[in-house]
Amino acid sequence: MHFISRLAAYILVLVVCLGLSLGLGVDMAFAHSEGGITGGFISGFTHPILGWDHVVAMVAVGLWGAFLGVPAIWILPIVFPMIMALGAALGILGVPVPAVEAGIAGSAVVLGLLILLAIRSPLWLAAIIVGVFAIFHGYAHGTELPTAANPFTYGIGFVFATGLLHLLGIAFGLLVRWPLGSHLVRAGGGAIALVGFAFLFGFV
Repeated sequence: MHFISRLAAYILVLVVCLGLSLGLGVDMAFAHSEGGITGGFISGFTHPILGWDHVVAMVAVGLWGAFLGVPAIWILPIVFPMIMALGAALGILGVPVPAVEAGIAGSAVVLGLLILLAIRSPLWLAAIIVGVFAIFHGYAHGTELPTAANPFTYGIGFVFATGLLHLLGIAFGLLVRWPLGSHLVRAGGGAIALVGFAFLFGFV
């Protein structure tokens, strides 16, 4: 029951942060939208899931949070979507952000290496690292908002999908409680870094 209450609170925070962060961009986006509430949610939900560069980085956030332990296991997966929503608002508003694709690929490289090398950074530094990379991911979501999609439900969709990917990383990261599991988690970090390198240098 304690885990379920934590999960419910986590999802609630994601939705509230999304609403606050996208508030500035919604009116402008609606000028290019025909509604599409259901389509907006589906488009937003599938956008991070269908992009492996997004998937590995979002799983890595939960994985590194689980590796760092409490409270990082919950704070990092809240910081990422909260800042990601801000990045999406920048994308919707057309604010220029440089090197977005490199930032997305680099997030997988850096987070993967942090896990592989078992780096236990202070919580404040971990939150900054995760937050900086979240801007790039959110910006990509915002700039690729379908013209016929409802921007708010599109945002809810990609934040919800992100939360699920974080939870997947957390679930895998809980293996660190056992000696063999710790090695598997670090190996997973290495695999994430390799995927990031592949995207960074255009191999995929």
